[in-house]
Amino acid sequence: MAAAGVSALLDRLATAGVECHSLMVVRHGHVVAEGWWTPYSPERPHLLYSLTKSFGSIAVGLAIESGRLRLDDRIVDVLPDHVPESVSPRAARLTVHHLLSMATGHRSDTLETAWALEPDDLVRGFLRLPPDEPAGVWHAYDNTTTYVLTRMVERALGRTVPDLLAERVFGPMGVTGVDWERLRGGATFGFHGLYLPTEAIAAFGELLLRGGRWRGRQLVPAEWVALATRRHIETRQFADGAREADWLVGYGYQFWRSRHGYRGDGAMGQLCLVVPESDLVVAVTAATWRTQVILDAVWDCLLPALDAGSRLTLEPGSTPGAGPGSAPGAPAGRSGPAPVARAEGELADRLARLTLRPASGEHHPDRRAAGAVVADEGTPGLGPAGSVLPAGSSIGVEPRPGGWTMRIDAGTEAFEVPVGHGDWWSSAPLGRPVAAAGGWQGPLFVADLVVVTSPSRVRITVGRAGATVAWNLVPLVGPPLLPQLRSPLVTRTDRSGVPDLPATR
Repeated sequence: MAAAGVSALLDRLATAGVECHSLMVVRHGHVVAEGWWTPYSPERPHLLYSLTKSFGSIAVGLAIESGRLRLDDRIVDVLPDHVPESVSPRAARLTVHHLLSMATGHRSDTLETAWALEPDDLVRGFLRLPPDEPAGVWHAYDNTTTYVLTRMVERALGRTVPDLLAERVFGPMGVTGVDWERLRGGATFGFHGLYLPTEAIAAFGELLLRGGRWRGRQLVPAEWVALATRRHIETRQFADGAREADWLVGYGYQFWRSRHGYRGDGAMGQLCLVVPESDLVVAVTAATWRTQVILDAVWDCLLPALDAGSRLTLEPGSTPGAGPGSAPGAPAGRSGPAPVARAEGELADRLARLTLRPASGEHHPDRRAAGAVVADEGTPGLGPAGSVLPAGSSIGVEPRPGGWTMRIDAGTEAFEVPVGHGDWWSSAPLGRPVAAAGGWQGPLFVADLVVVTSPSRVRITVGRAGATVAWNLVPLVGPPLLPQLRSPLVTRTDRSGVPDLPATR
């Protein structure tokens, strides 16, 4: 692969204003480029959002391999205790295949409606919603389908999906740093909530590319990988009329087909791209709603560079899954004419220096600030303060050598966050890692607080008139900040969910 291709990709994303957090490119089983934008780093897991669904597909495949679940099994037969008396004939006929392909006949996502109907039993809420169309003819992206699949796998096998994947996939691959968001009762969402380091995302892509085989061991049936990643139903343009090319190529079993290959795809730019015809895997974590821009950049910049000009070369053993930093910065070895070596060296240096620009401002070591949270811009349209932080919260800033200590008093909970000046300072005030940087902009103290296992960060401003708090991208589970900072992650405390154990079949 030509170094110019990776450089062009970085240029394209920077020019487009796309905020990336990590990038890993794997060709012929070797890492040819990798980088993390500080304060994101190789060892920390990153929220995958709906890329989680693709791992759920693998769990379904393992359940089918065991003989305890079949593609034609119906929800009502596997989970009979969740079936409402009023289940419609169409809903009663829904099978594992329909759920995997999101072809249940519902015309839109059912998640919020189903949860509103049955706050303590999402499966029952889903079955209370009669499909608009016959199953198998209409694709609608629907998070509830994956939740139901997760419960079906757990009922069939008598174990949780996280435990299954840990034993059958993550453990044999040497993947560490795995985390899951959970409901109040301990169940995982299934449709989102898996956290993995970037290297593990790339390794997952390699596992798929090799037909479920990892270093000589068949972890996932090759037949399932082929079945799950092929097109099962046509996809449609979004309801708002947007025609984004890589969402119009079809849908598999919890995988999107792409113009080139297929992908696992999570909100805000979490991607595992697999291009079998090019023997290529690309893993990306990001914070953007313009995922098509990332895909266009990969197709336009990387693909033409695969077999052109200078080649990125690696030291032996630099494969995904060999541990963080297996190919430090990027190309570890260089060969060829001087211009080639120079291009590769420049790329390696660039990848090693990637960073998110901290909030700008001056130091002023003698200045302080404090104020009540008077405006909360966490979610447009929510209005009153209290969506990111509880009503009545306050924020204070005290100087310290090289930066500040920011104290956030959130009513029943108060904590301190070190804030660097021109540099990201790390901490874990409530158990999960964050990084913060800031400075004085005139009369206002401005700081960015990055939740470094998530795409999101908050911009905090403190001045004489009070404090404001705003997300760059509101977490999909809701705007409250405190659940994002706590460990373990329970981000939907208003919902109960318990894995359907033990097995009854």
